[in-house]
Parts: sequence; C-alpha cells; structure tokens
Amino acid sequence: MLERAAVDIVVVAGLGFGSYRFKALDAKGALAAALLGLSVIELGGAYPFAALLTFVVLGVLATKYKFKEKAKLGAAQSRNGIRSWGNVLGNGLAAVIFLTFEYFSNMDVFWAASFAAIATANGDTLASELGKIFGKSPKLITTLKPVKPGTNGAVSWAGELFAFAGALIMALFALPVTSEKAIMLLAVTLGGFIGVNLDSLIGATLEKEGITNNNSTNFLASLFGGFVGAGLFYLLA
Repeated sequence: MLERAAVDIVVVAGLGFGSYRFKALDAKGALAAALLGLSVIELGGAYPFAALLTFVVLGVLATKYKFKEKAKLGAAQSRNGIRSWGNVLGNGLAAVIFLTFEYFSNMDVFWAASFAAIATANGDTLASELGKIFGKSPKLITTLKPVKPGTNGAVSWAGELFAFAGALIMALFALPVTSEKAIMLLAVTLGGFIGVNLDSLIGATLEKEGITNNNSTNFLASLFGGFVGAGLFYLLA
C-alpha cells in the first residue's frame, strides 16, 4: 500500500514538473495538477489517470499549434498559453467529484460520469484551440450569427468535429472499466460532445454577462457533461 502510494506520488510529481518545465502550467498550476492527478489515480486507478494525462498532452499540443497565427487573430490563449491552477480545477475537478462517488459506490454510472467529464474538457480544448485555425466562418451558438474566431460561444463545423473526436478519444479509456462497453462508449462520447456545446452555450450567455469566467464555465460544462454521460448510461444499460 505504501509502496503504491509512493509510486503514485512520484508519477504525479513528474507530471506536474513536466507541465511546468514545458511551460504548459505555471508553478501554482503544476502543483494543482499534481494534487488533482494524485486524487484521480488514488480514486480511479490507471485508466482515468491515463485519460487525464492524454488530455494534458493533447491540450498542450493543441494550444501550441500555430500559436502565433492565433495570436494575430486575437484568439490565442492568454499568458502565451501558460495556464494556472484555476484552469486545472476548472477542467479536472468535476471528474474528481464523480470518481469519489464511484469509489464508494462501485457503480458503472459514475464511471460514465467521470470519463464524460474528462471527455468534455478534452473535446472543448481541441475544439477551441484547433477550431480557431481550421474553423471557417464561426457562428455564435445562441444566434448563429457570424462572429470572430475566439469569441465566447463561437462554434464551427471544424470545431464540432474536433469536439466529437476529443470526446471519443477519452471514451476509449473507459472501456476496460465496464462490461457494458458499447453503452459506455456511446454514453461518454455523447456526454462529452454535449458537454462541449453546453460550454459554448454558457460562454455565450453567463460568461458574456460576467456571471462566470473561463474556469467556472469549464467546470460547469464538464459537470453537466458528466451528468449527461451518466444519464445516458443509466437509460441505455
């Protein structure tokens, strides 16, 4: 038990240091990522941790991709793409909450919620960062009127495809934890995809009015995405 805990601490500490070293996170963000990663691996084990790690890697690559071009459009991530603790919690806290319920209940429905929350975060990051480059004529999700790339609530066909792909990638990590593999794949993918679009909806409404910020918008979207994934799994299973 102690040996496993020591290994887990070393692994998540390495994740935090690597995120800081490659300028994906600042010091507070790296510490938050290490603590969140430790919570995920202790509560859920290797598969949700692997999903989280993949999300981090894909998020860094998507953020750095054609960063200068996004900067010229005025749509680049602030602080040269370096995120902090608020962003870490906004993207990962919902998954930890759902994993806590799964840990004490051993119910597959909470696995679906956990992975759907991560799928939402991953899909949103890919849709946002890559949609700014490949998306043509983005439109506001509430009115479908043309808006500038990077506008809160902007959606495009390319962004939607990246959102779906990002959710599907995370759903694959959920397959080993359940015998209901087809249902889990569908629930997590759709939960994540719907969660991404809820993020856009919240961004176009609550965030636009200053009620939420980017981090709280991400948290709410991943939380709702998790609920959608859990609900779909419950209904289908």
